[in-house]
Amino acid sequence: MAKKPSSTKSGGAAVSVSAKDKKTLGSLRVLADEVVDCAEKGRAPHLDVPSRSLSNVRFNKSKRFLEMGSGTNRRELFNLSQAKAYMQTLLISSGCKRLIEEGKTTSLRGLYYMLKHSIEGTKEETFDDQADSDTIIEDVEVTLNSLREEMHLYASNRGNLVGPITLVDSGDEIDCTRMGSAGYSIPSICEPDVIQFKKCTAKFILHVEKDTVWRRFAEDKFWLKHNCLVTHGGGQPPRGVRRLLHRLHKELNLPVYCLLDNDPWGYYIYSVLKQGSINLAFESVRMGIPEAKYIGLRSKDFDRCQLSNSVKINLNDQDVKRAKQIAEYPWFKDKKAWQKEIQTMLGNGFKLEVESLISKDISYVTEEYVPARLEDQDWLD
Repeated sequence: MAKKPSSTKSGGAAVSVSAKDKKTLGSLRVLADEVVDCAEKGRAPHLDVPSRSLSNVRFNKSKRFLEMGSGTNRRELFNLSQAKAYMQTLLISSGCKRLIEEGKTTSLRGLYYMLKHSIEGTKEETFDDQADSDTIIEDVEVTLNSLREEMHLYASNRGNLVGPITLVDSGDEIDCTRMGSAGYSIPSICEPDVIQFKKCTAKFILHVEKDTVWRRFAEDKFWLKHNCLVTHGGGQPPRGVRRLLHRLHKELNLPVYCLLDNDPWGYYIYSVLKQGSINLAFESVRMGIPEAKYIGLRSKDFDRCQLSNSVKINLNDQDVKRAKQIAEYPWFKDKKAWQKEIQTMLGNGFKLEVESLISKDISYVTEEYVPARLEDQDWLD
C-alpha cells in the first residue's frame, strides 16, 4: 500500500505534503542549516552555487546529452559584490518553502511580486525586475537539484497536444482526441504527481515548431490518419513541453520526430529537445530526448519539393554566425549528415519556414511531405 502523504497546517487547515515535497523541503532546510552553521562557527555565511556557465557544461557522449560539471560560484554575505545575490537566493528559497508548506503554487511572476519589497531603511528593492528573480530561481534549482516545478512554481502554458491519449491532469480525466480545435494545453508542471497517462494507442509523436503549423495538422486530423500525437511548443519549447515529451518518450516508448524550420533557430530547437540546453544542463537528464529525429525542413527541400523563389528568406549576418556556432557543437561536429545540412543552407544563402510548403498546397505538409519522410525514414539524427 502506498504511503500516505504527511500533513502540515496552513491557516488552520491541514495541507497534504507528498514524498517529493518532503524531499524538497529537506533540501531547503539543509541549505538554511548550512548558513546557520557558518554563523554559529563565526565564519562568513556563504553559499556554493553550481556554475551554469558554458565552461562548466560538457557533452556526455555515452548518454548523448549535456551535463553540468562540478564548478561552483561562492556567494558570501559579507562580500559587497555578492551580498545582494546571496540574500536573494535565501529569499527565493524561503518563498518556495512557504509555498510547499502551504500546499500552494504560483507563477514565476507571482513569486517575484510575493517577494518584492523595499529593504527596510533603504531605497533598495529586493529585485529590480523579474529577470533578477528568474535567474535566482534557476540558481536555487541547480543548488537543490530540484526542478522549479518541485518548488511549486510554474510558467505560463505555451504548447498544445492532440491525439489518441487519455491522461489524468490534477485528478481530471482528459481525452486528448476530444479537446476541440485548440487541443490540450500543455501545462508548465507535468510531473507524475500532477499528470498520469491512462491510455495511449499512439505509435509516435510528431513535434512541430509553431502553433500555426500545429493547427494544420490538427485540422487535417493527421493524428487520426497516422495514429500519433502532435505537439508544438510555440517556437523554442518551454520546459513543460520538453518535460511532457520526455515522459511520453520514456514511459510510453514513443519515438519523437521533429518538424522545424530550415534555419539556425530550427536547428537549435532540435538541439535543445535532443541534448538539452547549455543554460539548463542540470535538467537534461529529465528533459533531453537523445533518440529524437529531425524530420525537416531540410536544405535540399527547395529543389526536392520544387518550391518557388518567392518563399526564400535570405540569410542575414546573425543567421550565418549562429549556423557556424551550431556546426561547432560537439554533438553536431562529428556528424557528416548535419555538417552537410548546415553547409548546404549556408551555400543556398537562404532559409525556409515549414509554412513555405503551403505554396504547394494548403495540406501538402500533412498529406505528402511528412508521410513521405516517415515512410522513407528520411531524417537526421
